[in-house]
Amino acid sequence: MNKILHINVGGYPFSIDDIAYEKLDTYLLSLRNHFEKSEGCKEIMQDIESRIAELFLEKLSGRSIVSPEIVQQTIEIMGTPEVFGAEWANTETNSGQDKTSAEWGIKTGKRLFRDPYDSKIAGVCSGLAHYLGIQDVVWVRLAFGFGVLAGGFTIPLYAILWVATSEASSPSDRLAMKGEPINVQNIARKVEEEIDNLTDRFENWNEKRKFRKKKWRS
Repeated sequence: MNKILHINVGGYPFSIDDIAYEKLDTYLLSLRNHFEKSEGCKEIMQDIESRIAELFLEKLSGRSIVSPEIVQQTIEIMGTPEVFGAEWANTETNSGQDKTSAEWGIKTGKRLFRDPYDSKIAGVCSGLAHYLGIQDVVWVRLAFGFGVLAGGFTIPLYAILWVATSEASSPSDRLAMKGEPINVQNIARKVEEEIDNLTDRFENWNEKRKFRKKKWRS
């Protein structure tokens, strides 16, 4: 007879038996140890737990207790440090080839979001471009612009999409927006990419500030 524990994963309460809990706790500990030296460790773990919670909710299907089988299935979907550590190196080696092949054809994304990282107003056009697999968001923006000139029918459409779609606020959301698997490897990659982009933006802003200050003094 197993004990039943009550835990919180990704902001959701779950009942889980003690064997499943030990398995989950060991898994999360291995991930924390793997990412502990990463600048985005906290955000990576938060997103991983949120994704685990989503998978638990999907797999429970009316059941009330998370079993060891559900935990094992979730781990297989998310991946382990031993598995994705080797795969990551291969992915980076072949990234140029993968990117080129992905640029051709329409690949519908998993979910429609607004993209706050590439937005002029609310990120609706950019989100649609990701969803439809259109590489250059300019074409979507031009389509909306032509609609405005042709009678303005795209204005209410834009407003409806603005209200009806949520913003891709987390790395998991941005992976789903592009139709990429939401697993440990991709979550970590997305978080680290965003940290690098943020660092680059700050450095560029700092350089511009120094240049303006030097110009003003001269």
